[in-house]
Amino acid sequence: ATRAGVRLGSHRPDVAVVLVQGASRGIGLAMTEALLAQHQYGRVFATCRRPDEAVDLRTLESRSKRLHVLRLDVLDQDSILTSAAAVHEMAGRLDLLVNCAGMLHGPDKLKPERRLADVDPESMDAAFRVNALGALLVAQGFELVLRASPGAKFAALSARVGSISDNRRGGWYAYRASKAALNMVVRTLAIEWARLPRPISCFALHPGTVATDLSAPFLKSMRSNRVFSAREAAMNVLGVLHSLSAEYTGGFFAYDRTHIEW
Repeated sequence: ATRAGVRLGSHRPDVAVVLVQGASRGIGLAMTEALLAQHQYGRVFATCRRPDEAVDLRTLESRSKRLHVLRLDVLDQDSILTSAAAVHEMAGRLDLLVNCAGMLHGPDKLKPERRLADVDPESMDAAFRVNALGALLVAQGFELVLRASPGAKFAALSARVGSISDNRRGGWYAYRASKAALNMVVRTLAIEWARLPRPISCFALHPGTVATDLSAPFLKSMRSNRVFSAREAAMNVLGVLHSLSAEYTGGFFAYDRTHIEW
């Protein structure tokens, strides 16, 4: 079968293949490091928008023949399909894909809203495009290489603030709504992919509050919450993924393996 230049290839069951999307920094970079330290992964693919500027990621690649860095921008569908074709060409299948890309604030007007008057249409659109649509397009682009695996998993980093039932403080309209939309994307994907001859499991994961560039402007207001390092968060997420079997597909889980209500 083919789609956009990607063919279903043969797979080697003795070699696990994983891809981390959004791997240039933060949790994605730490997860890439953690995966390289676990030798059950024969190939690790790491993607980001600007590989040439991802110094830390390129350094990892220079030290490990198992790591391959590819360009992928969730706002550029051609880049998604090109990277998926490269994964197929080199590995034939994908056993695990973790989408780490996310947007909470930006260089322009995008920042968490404290009140309704702060809502900006362009910022809202940017949050949805990266946090929800981006993950969906990544799933679409890599579907065939995931289907070539006998037990593939797809995971997207969500956030507890995307839970509607857990929302007790208000605010953060764009981030909350876009993460809630991401959760719906995961749930809907899980239903469709469960019907495949080789089902693909699909999960939304909350990594907790993590000391990254994304959370840095807000850490002072989060003193009551535990703050994880990027490495701790990456290990927690991988631990959850390793523990989740296909029967939990479509679920929303926290870093400590607890289930989060939608």
